[in-house]
Amino acid sequence: MPEQVRHDENSDVTGALPMKARLVLFAFGDFAFNLYWQSIMLFLLFYYTDALGLPMTAAAAIYTAASIWDGIANFVAGAVTDRHQPKRGYGRVLIMGSVPLGLACILTYAPLGTGAAGLALVVIGHLLFRTAYAALNVPYLAMGARISVDSRDRAFVAGARMLFGTLAWVVVARGTVPIGMWLGGGAAAAQGYLWAAILFAALGTAILMLVGTTYREDAVPAAPAPPSVRASVASLLANRAFVTLNLAMMAMIVAVTVLNKSVLYYFKYFLGSDDAGQSALAWMGVVSAVAVPAWMLLQRWLGTRALWFVAASACMAGLTLFAAVHIDTPVAMQLFLVGMQALIVGLHFAFWAMLPNTIEYGEQATGLRVEGAVFGAAALLQRVAIGLATAILGLGFDSAGYVANVQQSAATLAAMRWTIALVPLAALAVSCGLMLLNPLGKGAHARIVKDLGTH
Repeated sequence: MPEQVRHDENSDVTGALPMKARLVLFAFGDFAFNLYWQSIMLFLLFYYTDALGLPMTAAAAIYTAASIWDGIANFVAGAVTDRHQPKRGYGRVLIMGSVPLGLACILTYAPLGTGAAGLALVVIGHLLFRTAYAALNVPYLAMGARISVDSRDRAFVAGARMLFGTLAWVVVARGTVPIGMWLGGGAAAAQGYLWAAILFAALGTAILMLVGTTYREDAVPAAPAPPSVRASVASLLANRAFVTLNLAMMAMIVAVTVLNKSVLYYFKYFLGSDDAGQSALAWMGVVSAVAVPAWMLLQRWLGTRALWFVAASACMAGLTLFAAVHIDTPVAMQLFLVGMQALIVGLHFAFWAMLPNTIEYGEQATGLRVEGAVFGAAALLQRVAIGLATAILGLGFDSAGYVANVQQSAATLAAMRWTIALVPLAALAVSCGLMLLNPLGKGAHARIVKDLGTH
């Protein structure tokens, strides 16, 4: 194994902090990133259709194209991260990139007019945001593999990041509309989303500057030379742990995206309660925060890969119930979504806890250690899956006859409901089949690290 070297970025600020405190402070960055990400995931498609008045097919096409572009940008960012070590450290990257990211978020929600020119500006704003997000988020994710090489620390960071991320989810889900109305003085829907984006951008920028200022790396393997992009890709393709984990993740993301993006539409058109839909999203975030520690404890007992099968099987049982029983009250639907989210968070935790461990698996299997490429390629595949899910949802709703801001027919609602139920159910079944092929069972990573250390 390559000699371990210690990079004491900003050691005067964080050197005296206990390890757990450093990990928590680093994980706090996920709160900032999720202020942006959850807004895009939970509200942007709905903003396009029901605030800007774009047709569902056009809105879904923009979102899908931006997701694919996002994936490409993430892969490029990963390749750059592997080949170009920042001269003043990764913390500096967060500091310098935080302001452009905030401004791009604001531009994404700027109602810039109607017609072809307005539509073009909507697309440009979205693409700029995705580019800025990738340029900053991929280095941040790679920093998570450099802050510690211990799988237990990495699992702790994954759990802490999810806690901060779910807290941001609650803030975005419950705060976007009321914050926008308050800051905008009761402005129109599109203006309200813009004001909320301005506040989230200011808060996210401040947090990322703090994290960048205080970040310090732990023991990191010294790479003799940066790998080429071709070598990095070849290493990833030969990394069975990485390939199977990410294919399973893609199937899972399709399931979760279709379900989550349906929430606001279901409450508005099936149940006639927009506010209950926003509350459901907020409660889903709350239960995520509560569930993460439980999944962390269960992971220590079962192992991370086994955790996937437990969470996915329970999710499939819930979706089968949803398909069989028509939920026709807001409270019942909220309870269903909260229960599903408690299970879904287990899948997210399992993925993020396993992903850094594929770095050492690939190093053992191919002799090449790549970090940025792992996270960049994972982000690429995640964004492709999100785009695919959004396209499926858009096509499903459009073929059902969905038209924004009008009462839907019974046949339209029935077809929309089958899209919401059956697509996630099938995708989760596929994810379990793929995860069966993953070699990172309980204790496997510790054995790999030990083996690398003896060479």
